[in-house]
Amino acid sequence: MIALEKRPQPSAFWSYAAPLVAVILTMIFGAALFAALGKPPLEALSKIFWEPLFGEFSFFYLPQLLVKGAPLVAIALGLSLGFKAGIWNIGAEGQYIIGAICGAAVALAMYPSEARWLVFPAMLIAGAFGGFAWAMIPGILRVKFGTNEILVSLMLVYVAEQLLASMALGAMKNPEGMGFPGSRNMSQMDAATSWISQSNGMHWGVVIALIAVIFAYILFARHILGFQIKLAGQAPRAAAFSGVNPARLILFCLGTSGALAGIAGLTEVSGPAGIVSIDFNVGYGFTAIIVAFLGRLHPVGILLAGGLMALTYIGGDIAQSSLGLPGAAIQVFQGFLLFALLAVDVLTNYRVRLVQRGAA
Repeated sequence: MIALEKRPQPSAFWSYAAPLVAVILTMIFGAALFAALGKPPLEALSKIFWEPLFGEFSFFYLPQLLVKGAPLVAIALGLSLGFKAGIWNIGAEGQYIIGAICGAAVALAMYPSEARWLVFPAMLIAGAFGGFAWAMIPGILRVKFGTNEILVSLMLVYVAEQLLASMALGAMKNPEGMGFPGSRNMSQMDAATSWISQSNGMHWGVVIALIAVIFAYILFARHILGFQIKLAGQAPRAAAFSGVNPARLILFCLGTSGALAGIAGLTEVSGPAGIVSIDFNVGYGFTAIIVAFLGRLHPVGILLAGGLMALTYIGGDIAQSSLGLPGAAIQVFQGFLLFALLAVDVLTNYRVRLVQRGAA
C-alpha cells in the first residue's frame, strides 16, 4: 500500500517542480475534458496555449496578455502578503469592485473638469482607498473580535456585487445612456482613462503591476517587514516572541492587499472595461488566488503565473469562438489548475513510500 512519510525538511526540488507538474496535469485533464465534450483535445489545447502567442493573429492577441495579466498580477501580489503571514483574504473580488466604484465616482463627479491633470491621480487615490477600506472591515473585525477573515471577506464580495448593481442602475447611470444600465464610458474621457497605448495593450494598471512586483521583491528579500511576514506564517509563536505585532501585521497585509485590488479595479474600469456595469467584475479576485499559489507566493513567480493565466483567458476565448467550447469548460480547466497544484504540493512536505499491508 502507499503511505506518505513526513520529510524532515521541505523538498527544494518539488517546491519548484510542483507548479510545472500541475500545469502538465491540468493539460492532461483538459484534453480529457475537451474530448468528453466531443471536441478535438489537441486542437483545443493548441488554441489555448499556442494560438495567442504564435498564431496568425498573435499581433492582436499579444497586447491582450498585458490587459488580462495586469489585474491578476496586482491582486495576487497583495494576496501573497497575507498568505505568507497566514492571513487569508478571500475577498479580493469585493475590494476590486469597490476600488472601481470609488475611482469611477471621482471621475464622474469631476466630469467635465478644467483641472484635467488632477482627475486620474484623484481616481487612483480613491480606488486604492476604496479597496483598502473594504479590506479593513475583515481586518478590524479579526483584530478586535477574533472573527474569521476568510468568511467575512468572502461574504463582503456579495455585498460589493449588490452595491455595483445599485450604482450601475442608479447613482452612476449614464444620463445620456437612453435608459440602459451603466455609467459613462471612462475610457473615452481623456482625463479619466488609464490607457497609455490601447493598440499595444498598455495602460497604467500594467505599469503599477510591474512596480508592485519590484517593491514586493524588495520587501521580501531586503526589508525587515518581509522577514516578519514570513516568520509570522511559518512560526507564529516565534514571531510573537521576536516582537512582531500580530494586529499591526494583519491590518498591513489586508490593507495593502485591498489597496492593490482597488487600484486594479480602478485601472480596469477606466481602461479595458470602460464603464461601471452590472457585470463589470469577471472573477479576477478569485483567479488571482490561483495565480498567487501557482507563483509560489514569490513576486517573479506571480508575474509568470499571471501571464500563464492570462494566456488561458485569451486562448479560452479563441477556443470558444473557433471550436464552440462552452465557457464553463474553460473555467473548470482554469480551476483544476489550483487543485492539481495543491495535490502535487503534498510532495513538497511528504514523500511517497510503498509499505506492506500490516507492516509496523
